Amino acid sequence: MRRILLSCLALLWAVAPATGQAAPRIAVEGTEFVVTLDDGRVLRSRELVGAVLDVRLGGQPMHLRIASVEPDPRDSSGTVWLHTLESRDADGQWHNLCIAGPDGRRQAFPLAGGAHGVELTCTSGAIAKCVRFGYRRWTAASDGSALAPLHAACVRMVRGDYGGARPWTKDGMRIDVYDDRGVQRADNDPADAFEAGWSPGGAVCVHHVRVEENVSLAELEATYPALRGRTGAICTEEFARAHGAVVFNRSRL
Repeated sequence: MRRILLSCLALLWAVAPATGQAAPRIAVEGTEFVVTLDDGRVLRSRELVGAVLDVRLGGQPMHLRIASVEPDPRDSSGTVWLHTLESRDADGQWHNLCIAGPDGRRQAFPLAGGAHGVELTCTSGAIAKCVRFGYRRWTAASDGSALAPLHAACVRMVRGDYGGARPWTKDGMRIDVYDDRGVQRADNDPADAFEAGWSPGGAVCVHHVRVEENVSLAELEATYPALRGRTGAICTEEFARAHGAVVFNRSRL
């Protein structure tokens, strides 16, 4: 499970609160849960290890336990926290909520946003990968520009979502991502070539498709009118930038 939209979020305490005590208030800041208690104390994710979240997924109740929290070793900002979240199955046993990503991690974090104000994303999914690339959508780049559009474009890129409607990639594909805001720089591996330029809505042009067995350039143009006349040799980094791309990538040709 890569992304979970939470329609209800509450905290279950191991010890029942005293009579008349208000329920904890739960918010999300960056990638942390922030709980404000009735007495004014504020607890953040790393102080909530062992707590159980009472959530609703698709209208169905689910309990999620925060088993551990650690800083993301890839993050130099000190603002990305990786949570090991566990769900309880019908047999009463707790199991990791996430599948493993390419780095073997099975962790997650919350983000403000989504249909109900909070979403959980596993590190194996595109939303979390793009946060970990440095596109922290709740903050700004060094030049003061918002990173939210770059995060949205990065998610399209990771998924190979050229037309903003469905993914065309497959797991395990190598991607070299970069931008003009200094968040990511191209590796420029000689085995890679410019693939596409990306906006929050999808690709603005496509030089070559990442997975040939999934789709062709001709099929992309036939499926997505916005890409007609924008595939193949015409799609250079300069062309993509001129047509609104904010994130770029290279991949195996």
